[in-house]
Amino acid sequence: MSSLVTKEAPDFTAQAVMADNSFEELKLSSYRGKYVVLFFYPLDFTFVCPSEIIAFNKALEKFRSKNAEVIGVSIDSHFSHWAWKNTKVEDGGIGQIQYPLVADLNKNISRDYGVLFDESVALRGLFLIDKKGIIRHSVINDLSLGRSTDEALRMLDALQFSEEHGEVCPANWREGEEAMKPTAEGVADYLAKHAQ
Repeated sequence: MSSLVTKEAPDFTAQAVMADNSFEELKLSSYRGKYVVLFFYPLDFTFVCPSEIIAFNKALEKFRSKNAEVIGVSIDSHFSHWAWKNTKVEDGGIGQIQYPLVADLNKNISRDYGVLFDESVALRGLFLIDKKGIIRHSVINDLSLGRSTDEALRMLDALQFSEEHGEVCPANWREGEEAMKPTAEGVADYLAKHAQ
């Protein structure tokens, strides 16, 4: 499958358990005007998954302060998501996560995003979607490799900086650091200062 980066994010409507534990039909395109961090995880009640889901919840206010919403997706039902949210962390649950968890029972969302593994579970895919619904960054990890919320925030910062200033962000760029003008002179100037 080819990369989805630079393409419109495949839209979907699916049942989700929301922050308040209600069930709702979630439509991805209803988030237009905001950035979206859409991440896939294999299964509820498993191993690496709760650490990532809780980490995204801990970082949620940082994402929201940057006009970004977080949405999690797995092939489990919304009932399973609800049960996992309502299981204490010390008993293997995830607690009261404050962002939606989408049910992808028919696996179509995972398939559309190219993360469905062996027609069984989703790989650990993460997609950064801009305010116009375009995928601007993606990363897909194997099942045993957890993702970094710090890196997701860094990429969001880089995207927003690039959009606002028309500059490009070099390797390991962090908010507040110098970026590059997208010209031969801009690259030469940046490298003259930072390549040593």
